[in-house]
Amino acid sequence: MDAVFKVEAGIFNFRVAGVMIENGHVLLHKQVNDDHWALPGGRVKVLEESASGVKRELMEELGVVVEIENLLWVTENFFTYNEANFHEIGFYYLVSSEKMMKHDEAFNGIEGKDLLYQWVPINKLEELTLYPKFLKTSLKELPPSTQHIIIK
Repeated sequence: MDAVFKVEAGIFNFRVAGVMIENGHVLLHKQVNDDHWALPGGRVKVLEESASGVKRELMEELGVVVEIENLLWVTENFFTYNEANFHEIGFYYLVSSEKMMKHDEAFNGIEGKDLLYQWVPINKLEELTLYPKFLKTSLKELPPSTQHIIIK
């Protein structure tokens, strides 16, 4: 069971994401019908460690085994999506894999056609709608230690 629940005020969500960087490109994904991009990942399951959650999510979505390099960011993110208010706790891990996908074009993951993935040059992130917004600049120079970020 995912660590997400709805209350009258909104939705609480515990999310993990993997930061995959290769040759100056970062892997992003989006729902096919959305206009914004995010880092690949998903919801942590109840009683699951966040690092295990990001490994599981990337295996489910892309079929790759990843190694955790380090925890880059912990976020408290408050936003509205599809007319619902969200309070999201996010753990963003730098990950690596021996089996990194090489795609010049956008592609679908192994879960189907609902998610679209693309390797995007880090120096072109300003041209995209990317959430959370801090990633547009923070992915250009990764922090030497974990940062806590509150996004309202």
